Amino acid sequence: MTTDTLLDARDIVSGYGPTRIVDGISLSVPNGGGLALLGRNGAGKTTLMCTLAGRLPLKEGSIRLSGSEVGTLSPSQRCRRGIGFVPQERQIFATLTVEENLRVADLRGDWTLERIYELFPRLAERRQNGGAQLSGGEQQMLAIARALMSDPVCLLLDEPFEGLAPVIVEMLLDVLIRLRRESSMAMIIVEQHARMALDVAEQAIVVERGRIRRSGHRDELLLRWNEIEDMLAVTH
Repeated sequence: MTTDTLLDARDIVSGYGPTRIVDGISLSVPNGGGLALLGRNGAGKTTLMCTLAGRLPLKEGSIRLSGSEVGTLSPSQRCRRGIGFVPQERQIFATLTVEENLRVADLRGDWTLERIYELFPRLAERRQNGGAQLSGGEQQMLAIARALMSDPVCLLLDEPFEGLAPVIVEMLLDVLIRLRRESSMAMIIVEQHARMALDVAEQAIVVERGRIRRSGHRDELLLRWNEIEDMLAVTH
């Protein structure tokens, strides 16, 4: 592991009960780097993300953040160390207002309410609305904003564009690209729309049956895009 490595996961094994869904995956992300996790449904991407975030126990392997082992820590402890997580289900508090959702996650870092509202003007407009009163796109904005309020050094995003209208997807994509460009925060993104994920992240791995089948720089993968598309194609 180089001194520039922020998140370093080695030989990760995890799953549900005795079932090994992630079977020996290793990955690393440098400070300020971006990594896309690509693969078919059921390949193990979400399981891997939940394991990195502490939502699932690590059966084998190690997870190190800035050189320190975090694989045995709870999700809240990992959050305080700098791992932010935007789950696929969003999991915002439906009975709390937008602002209350944000204040719950505030760890008094660089991200303030003012900075969040500048990034997401729509949340500023809806700050007194309850979570249940938001559209799907607004809920996704809030889920990302809440993760940012914990001041992460590494942000994990699991299917951030799923089920959203194209105009919202375009706006969120612009936000993520802006975050990559203007901050030193690293980012790992799972996304079915592979080309969008590669707009955000310069490195990618293709996961199949819990193992890495292909990895490389964005430019390398785009040169072999027909092969990558075959790997990602849904089978029936």
